[in-house]
Order: sequence, then C-alpha cells, then structure tokens
Amino acid sequence: MSKIKMYKTMTCPYCKMETEYLKSKNVQFEEVYVDRDPVAAQEMIQKSGVMGVPLTEVIFDDGKAEYILGFDKARLDKALGLS
Repeated sequence: MSKIKMYKTMTCPYCKMETEYLKSKNVQFEEVYVDRDPVAAQEMIQKSGVMGVPLTEVIFDDGKAEYILGFDKARLDKALGLS
C-alpha cells in the first residue's frame, strides 16, 4: 500500500476538494498544513521544488515517490489505482 502525504493550507479550496475526494474513496493520508508549519513548508519545497498546494506525495512500496501538484483527479486515480 502506498503512503500518501498531502501538503495543504487552511484556506485552499482545492485542498478541501481533494481531501473530500480522497476520503470518499477511503484513501488514508497524512495532512500537513504548510501555512501552520514553516518546517513542513520547507520540506515540501525541498522534496518537490514547488510552493503550490495541494501537493500530494505518493510513496510507492518500492520507495519511489510521485508528486502531484493541484487537485488532479486523473493523476491521483492513476497513482493510487482508483480508476
């Protein structure tokens, strides 16, 4: 099973939409609020090179990671095997 971490902010409407979508699909994920945690914000930028949210980090069983910027249902579905 993949490990999923979503970097988000309290006010981002796309973050809220993605959260609701993942919960509706029974996907467990860790939520990290970068507007409340500057260390997590730096971690997100170091890992991905981007500052936008939502940024979803999918770590596969083989240790490889995929970063999905924005609420991109098609990429989420493919990465998580939801289609």
